[in-house]
Amino acid sequence: MSMITTAGLLQHVPTKTVLAALLFGLAGCSSLLPDARQETQTPWHSYADAQAMFNSIVPGKTTLAELKALGIDPDKTTNVALLSHTDLLRRLVPSTSFDIGLLDPGLQECVSAQARCFAYEIEQLSLQRNRYGNFWLDFLNFRRQTDVSGWQFDAVVVIRKETVVYKTWSGKPKVHQLENERNPLGPLQGLGPSLIQR
Repeated sequence: MSMITTAGLLQHVPTKTVLAALLFGLAGCSSLLPDARQETQTPWHSYADAQAMFNSIVPGKTTLAELKALGIDPDKTTNVALLSHTDLLRRLVPSTSFDIGLLDPGLQECVSAQARCFAYEIEQLSLQRNRYGNFWLDFLNFRRQTDVSGWQFDAVVVIRKETVVYKTWSGKPKVHQLENERNPLGPLQGLGPSLIQR
């Protein structure tokens, strides 16, 4: 009794049949598509973490040393910017005719303190980009579909004489969008400009 090997079986199967089976097998295999992650490296790993950090800051009480212990330190933490008194005023006061009395009391203190007042601006972004759809359409650049999800948190903390006097924030707890890019010429889509440059 002779043993039938896989190699022996494949010798009797036409090459076109093998290629067709391979193509059909990969056609719906979206797991082969690339994905990417864009994330700011900070101590806060989620929107809830960033919000909890921000909620723990108390104007009039939280000190500069306590801010640094929370991870708000432009010397050590990425995407934490230091805003000078001038930068802060440019953002807070839209024109020279603006009534300073309309500002929050903490910001009024900052205006009067001038150079002794500054701010930290925090920008935290975490995005996951996952490609989905038909592998070959994506691979050959005919159609690329991307699912983008994540979160974003931004905050400004104003400090006067080593103590927080004002804070404000904005953010998106859930970012979700679908990107759909179509290229009728597929891999030839970008050849036009490159040929003209030559």
